[in-house]
Amino acid sequence: MDLYEEQILDYLHILKSQHRTPSDSFFKHTVYGLRYAYRISGMKEMRVVLPSIERPKKLPVVLGRNEVRRLLRAPKLLKHRLVLAMLYGCGLRNFELCNLQLKDLDLERMMLHIRQGKGRKDRYVPLCAMQVRGLRKYISAERPVTWCFNGNDSKGGPVALSARGVQWIVKEARKHSGIQKEVTTHSLRHSYATHLLEMGLDIMSVKDLLGHADIQTTLTYLHVAQLGRQRPFSPLERLYDK
Repeated sequence: MDLYEEQILDYLHILKSQHRTPSDSFFKHTVYGLRYAYRISGMKEMRVVLPSIERPKKLPVVLGRNEVRRLLRAPKLLKHRLVLAMLYGCGLRNFELCNLQLKDLDLERMMLHIRQGKGRKDRYVPLCAMQVRGLRKYISAERPVTWCFNGNDSKGGPVALSARGVQWIVKEARKHSGIQKEVTTHSLRHSYATHLLEMGLDIMSVKDLLGHADIQTTLTYLHVAQLGRQRPFSPLERLYDK
């Protein structure tokens, strides 16, 4: 049975407007499926009429500076505190931290070489004196061979810390710190970018440190950073001023 273009669009309109779908992802995959069907059928002109998928416009969760301090103090193990310090202090993605090797640390120059980040791009980010001291102490005590942070291997061999292991460290630190916000590994990267902007670093430098390909991605942080000649405030703050 042949379907007309209007019938397909009517069906999509019903899905979207009457909320009969189990989730937004159902609608999204319906559109993607139709696009694929059009492509393999050689009907490229039909793909143009399909609705575009709007991404949810959510602002990132950002920790306050005191919350970051509480989070960094929460773990008992130096290794776990360093994992948090590298996520926040260098703005690392989860997989970038897992892939860190000892050869990527330039402790003398206080620089970190991030190899093959998102988009298979390398970049350098600065380390602070606190991180360097912690890393020297950790390396002297734990003596890692290849990876900066080793994970658990059932066979006893050296393996890199897993992404799930990093998530567990962040989750436990949040729990013991008493922070109520929903904190993920990426929350520390969001906080890194936002705090740099609030501390006066320019947007292009932040873009390079984060390894963003598009400045539009970095501009998101301008919506959460407290910038400008006068920071935003609540009217309650001045309501009872004499």
